[in-house]
Amino acid sequence: MSTGLKVLGIAGSPRRGGNTDLLLAMVQEGAASKGAKVKTIILNNLRISPCQHCDACLKIGRCVIEDDMQMVYEELQQADRVVLASPIQFMGVTAQAKAMIDRCQALWARKYVLKVPPLGDTKERKGLFISVGGRETANLFEPALATVKSLFKVLDITYAGALLFPGVDEKGAISRNPEALNRAFLAGQKLVEE
Repeated sequence: MSTGLKVLGIAGSPRRGGNTDLLLAMVQEGAASKGAKVKTIILNNLRISPCQHCDACLKIGRCVIEDDMQMVYEELQQADRVVLASPIQFMGVTAQAKAMIDRCQALWARKYVLKVPPLGDTKERKGLFISVGGRETANLFEPALATVKSLFKVLDITYAGALLFPGVDEKGAISRNPEALNRAFLAGQKLVEE
């Protein structure tokens, strides 16, 4: 039963215990139930500077800013599965998630300029996106999905789908939706099944 896969959860919400946190926890619980090793990092607790577009990474293949993003690079490299969770803010991912994504410019440089694997190897990785948004508009998740799919493509992470819940705004409201929590649990199981 043990998959032995490492699942990295990335909590992009600034609000602890909110809807994306609860969904991410259920995905991680589902993955762990299949024997995966799960770890969650909380971006809001980290010190991640915005990308300075200094272009140093185009030459050396790594970011020269020494902050907590260096740890995030290591976690991404070690992961077999990546679950990015972010609520929608102004039609996109949170500032915390976007800062991390922008700092993956160094990994873009590795892949497209220096022609080496962005995460240092060619093992198969899969990624899942979790998001909630307060509104019910038809295209609510499209800008964030475009950003996340772009990130996964750059990192050679196969997009494995998304859990998207519109009309969820109040902190913890998703906990009153057992079907949503069950979907998250099952998505975590599916993510680590070979």
